[in-house]
Amino acid sequence: MNNNVMDLQFSALSQNESFARVTVGAFIAQLDPTMDEMTEIKTVVSEAVTNAIIHGYHNQPDGMVYIHVTLEDDVIELIIRDEGLGIQDIEEARQPLYTTKPELERSGMGFTIMENFMDEVEVVSEPMIGTTVYLKKTLTNSKAICN
Repeated sequence: MNNNVMDLQFSALSQNESFARVTVGAFIAQLDPTMDEMTEIKTVVSEAVTNAIIHGYHNQPDGMVYIHVTLEDDVIELIIRDEGLGIQDIEEARQPLYTTKPELERSGMGFTIMENFMDEVEVVSEPMIGTTVYLKKTLTNSKAICN
């Protein structure tokens, strides 16, 4: 078994979403994912980080977003966490098109996208404590399989 980990934390500012996406993408590139897998993982990171910033912290810049990535053989595990407002009803929040911010023209598809692009998605949240999103994907054609 070959484990490799990365931890990242940054201010909950919308301009940091692209930083998170690119940083995670650069880290997972060592497994040589397909272009589709890379795009899907970067999209999932964008969705989870945007949720933390917009819904967890309501764009208040004093919050922090935390990302933990584990690469183990051909499996990528992502944990994206905030210490924001939390989610009152996780099942409702996971419904397609559900959004608490319709005035921001949010599509309400964040969790649906995560579920479509990842093999496993778990959301744990506690009001006024924060939200943690656990994501897992097994790559189809990584270097780990070829070795």
